[in-house]
Amino acid sequence: MRTRFAPSPTGPLHLGHAFSALTAADLARRQDGTFLLRIEDIDRTRCRPEHEAAILADLAWLGLSWPEPVLRQSDHLPRYARALDRLAALGLTYPCRCTRADIRAALSAPQENAPSPLYPGTCRHRPMSDAAPGDAIRLDLARALALAGPLEFTETGPLHPGTHPADPTPLGDVVLARRDIGTAYHLAVVVDDARQGITHVVRGADLWEATPLHRLLQHLLGLPVPVWHHHRLIRDASGRRLAKRDDARALATLRAEGVTPERIRRQLGFP
Repeated sequence: MRTRFAPSPTGPLHLGHAFSALTAADLARRQDGTFLLRIEDIDRTRCRPEHEAAILADLAWLGLSWPEPVLRQSDHLPRYARALDRLAALGLTYPCRCTRADIRAALSAPQENAPSPLYPGTCRHRPMSDAAPGDAIRLDLARALALAGPLEFTETGPLHPGTHPADPTPLGDVVLARRDIGTAYHLAVVVDDARQGITHVVRGADLWEATPLHRLLQHLLGLPVPVWHHHRLIRDASGRRLAKRDDARALATLRAEGVTPERIRRQLGFP
């Protein structure tokens, strides 16, 4: 078993991050497996070295360790470009010049047989040869699904255990490469999981709906298929999911207040 924790260095870790990291590490430990750390730093406009350093310090304080060197996405941009080229060679991508304002305007207009509630397909007619600097690259989902056929994925988490159909239709033509960084989360995460040999993808329930898309991309790219394990989200007293802006529950804040890692582990349900 190989699990991973893959934070983005855009702010401090909080109790929700601690729960996810401890869940992944605990699953690997119980199977005599390996727990890995990955730094998802492709968004260079928001990621900061000081946040990465704080992540490493927080995880070490929790008592976690991992093999070195840590995989950093910013070191592997050519790998994502090759994956994107493979999808383009299959005729499954197209360049998109639409801004968010353009998409909002298009969605506000009447749409007959609109293929996606998120993106109306304005640029779907454009070939990759028409790509220009500043374009995003989108997946032509209908073509991808026609090529792949029916797919399934296996979930071992407590919320939806079992085998499920992998139907990413509700996500529409997602962006695979952002105009500013040359890749995007959905593409990078499947490439990275394969690169690191991840057998069990442990992550929060907020990413459950992305799993069918990731299963599809794995099939299209000829990548190994892991098992998924989605866990519950840690919420505040009002029921809201914790966010990085919630400094009161940041691990660094709790540590400064004298909270011990043992108390954090007990609070989150770990021995």
